[in-house]
Amino acid sequence: MVGAGQLARMTQQPAIALGIELRVLANTPDESAARVIVDTRLGDYRSLDDLRAFAQGCHAITFDHEHVPTEHIRALEAEGYSVHPGAEALVHAQDKAVMRERLTAFGAPCPAWARVSDLSDISAFAASHGWPVVLKAIRGGYDGRGVWVCHTPEEAAEALAGGVPLMAEAFVPFSRELAVLVARSPHGQGVSYPVVETVQQDGICVEVLAPAPGLDPEEAAEAQRVALRIAHELGVTGLLAVEMFQTSNGLLVNELAMRPHNSGHWTIDGSRTSQFEQHLRAVLDLPLGSPSMSAPVVVMANLLGGDDPDLFKRYEHVMAHDPGIKLHFYGKEVRPGRKIGHVTAVGDDLERVRARARHAAVYLMNGEYT
Repeated sequence: MVGAGQLARMTQQPAIALGIELRVLANTPDESAARVIVDTRLGDYRSLDDLRAFAQGCHAITFDHEHVPTEHIRALEAEGYSVHPGAEALVHAQDKAVMRERLTAFGAPCPAWARVSDLSDISAFAASHGWPVVLKAIRGGYDGRGVWVCHTPEEAAEALAGGVPLMAEAFVPFSRELAVLVARSPHGQGVSYPVVETVQQDGICVEVLAPAPGLDPEEAAEAQRVALRIAHELGVTGLLAVEMFQTSNGLLVNELAMRPHNSGHWTIDGSRTSQFEQHLRAVLDLPLGSPSMSAPVVVMANLLGGDDPDLFKRYEHVMAHDPGIKLHFYGKEVRPGRKIGHVTAVGDDLERVRARARHAAVYLMNGEYT
């Protein structure tokens, strides 16, 4: 797995259970996965030579982020390495304009969009679709970074001043954000997890509710069909997370990620097969596992770092208050606003399960609960 963040770290546990030896490529020895995985190689994912050296002897290469240069992935594939997802699929998670072009071409539901290079392009787009206009960095944005909601030409000019290639999208008045996690193997087997609701704060996911409460079964099935079709059309191997907007006129695809995803962390404790095990099965072309839920309701709450780095002193309260809470920490230095872990609660009543997850998350972050 190229990358040694928390996704690689959480992939190690099912790798152990399956008897799979996981190797990771880390930039530094103190990265999250490098702290727990014996076969850690140091190198730069932007260096083709480092990638070649890392790949030697591996049965399959996969990723815990989308930042490996597309041309490097093509070079590895040309040299006979088994890479999942391959370059022709992964580019759709790396380049938002390429993604929109391809999704639009086969009829996936998307917001109106256009490539833009200057203020006149943005003004012309706004003339057709109205203000505000959502400007997105074509490459590199995540967790709300690289996204600007512009209400005026002056705000659009400020975004343009950054010199980053941009695309414009129509502002979507959505009711909530949903996510669908699917897996597809090289021989074409596919499975879908239940549709979840993701709760965002300042562009960062803070909570995931599984299954999405109150979602019409037909709309849930349609969301799963859309995600599985995208995986098939793009040739995805491994996991695909499809983030969607629920609107009064139906579902719209927002973003794609081709790796384990924050919206699927609940599956570690709440599904028969976690997303991390499923990803390993898929990239190794093994039969896929059951995505069924292990409880009627699962709630995952992200832990964001605050001013106090000493989380361990708050374990006792959380564990004693609710022995059913599951804690997952990523081995990361605590910094304000940084994702450092998550908690999961399961049960059969949404409000009670949600309150339990929130209590644990808030107390771990702040040492108090209100």
